[in-house]
Amino acid sequence: MSLVVRRPLGAGPARPAPRRPSSAPERRSRRALTLLDLALLVAAFAIAHVLRFPWDPAAGLRTAGAVEFLTAPVIVVVWMALLSVYRTRDRRIIGVGGEEYRRLLTASLVAGAVVAVAAYAMGIDIARGYVAIAFPIGLLMLALGRRAVRGALARRRARGEELVDVLLAGDADDVRYVGRRIVTTPAAGYRITAAVTDCEPVGSDLRVGSVHVPVVGGVDELVTAAERSGVAAVVVAGAVAGGHERLRRLGWQLEERGVELVVSSPLADIDSGRVHQRPVDGLPLMHVETPDYTRRVGKRALDVAGAAVGLVLLLPVFAVIAVCIRAHDRGPVLFRHVRVGRGGAQFSILKFRTMCVDAEDRMAELVVHNDGDGPHFKIKDDPRITRVGAFLRRTSLDELPQLWNVLTGSMSLVGPRPASPREVAAYADFDDRRLLVTPGMTGLWQISGRSDLDWADGLRLDLHYVENWSFVHDLVILARTIPSVLRSRGAY
Repeated sequence: MSLVVRRPLGAGPARPAPRRPSSAPERRSRRALTLLDLALLVAAFAIAHVLRFPWDPAAGLRTAGAVEFLTAPVIVVVWMALLSVYRTRDRRIIGVGGEEYRRLLTASLVAGAVVAVAAYAMGIDIARGYVAIAFPIGLLMLALGRRAVRGALARRRARGEELVDVLLAGDADDVRYVGRRIVTTPAAGYRITAAVTDCEPVGSDLRVGSVHVPVVGGVDELVTAAERSGVAAVVVAGAVAGGHERLRRLGWQLEERGVELVVSSPLADIDSGRVHQRPVDGLPLMHVETPDYTRRVGKRALDVAGAAVGLVLLLPVFAVIAVCIRAHDRGPVLFRHVRVGRGGAQFSILKFRTMCVDAEDRMAELVVHNDGDGPHFKIKDDPRITRVGAFLRRTSLDELPQLWNVLTGSMSLVGPRPASPREVAAYADFDDRRLLVTPGMTGLWQISGRSDLDWADGLRLDLHYVENWSFVHDLVILARTIPSVLRSRGAY
């Protein structure tokens, strides 16, 4: 069987791709986002005007800031135009990933440059202090506005609203893997309606994450199946038989029918900042940077400063917690447990004691009630947890003594979850790469569900952190830890 897809004889010349009409919700969302951007920019310039030129009633119409008052609407129009030129409201980037914010930053910087050049060329004397206030406030307000929109959109997509129907195509294992990631990330905006694979019979159901999708054909019927299903996009998971040439032709055929082609990268859990394209004769080669595990001076400085300040400021909290624990059962305040740190070195992790004093002796009788998977030992309603301990776990206050571990260097503020020797003994394949960096008080595992995560997902998040560490990433995780702790998700 030939794998080359040919245009039927007499089909005529290629037709330009029909533009997929925007749905009514998409048009409403785009208009709402445009109005929000406009309102935020107007508010930013109004704030800048009030701060830079406080109104003086005695000055009348000759008050300072008249030039700025007249030029501000023009600057807002220029800024809004550049937000459109750089497609910051494109439905493909709204709601997920960092591309939306990168475009927002680029458009704002270009707007500032355009205003500066135009003002100089036309001899308009705009107060530098006014510009220095208006542009940073405007950019900050735009970013916060997009963050609020992103949160609202994620909630709607989690309810099944404003999703794009897609068809998954490829090998069954690749379809399951990519489909599982799509299902667990509704904020990305995709909804899988069917699958096309040569590995399963037509009419059967393919389990993709928590859902089952029907197999509607083989890869040879991909174009027909996409047209018949009425999907907006086809996601190719992994390679297809026939190689690059066949994929190229499939893209042309889907284009003629107004269906987008989305190709899943074979690289998984690689941050976009580590991937650079190198075009070679029209072929985009992806160059993946090797992680550097040694440049951690800034990270260590943040750890020392954060731990030292935290220990000093939280001393009153420590004292109250210690009194409560002692008053409850007269047992020790702190609990020490052996964990495995960077390079496989063992250390004693410090926590406020949350269980009864004979908790370790009672573990054997509770093994049958273990809710954790893999080497994890977790019981959602562990009878060994004291009343004070339940509160400390729910609020994560039991982990505050780990600031001392951070200060002494055995832990970091952000990193993989500290592993026990039993977990390390169960490592397989490349799982021990988690030990290339210092474990942390918080990390991707904490802001993603903690104990609600299964063993495999926890490992995947930790390995993702190890491979893609950056100082900015640490700051983002620290910022997201606070709302995660307040929600108490997975804290038991």
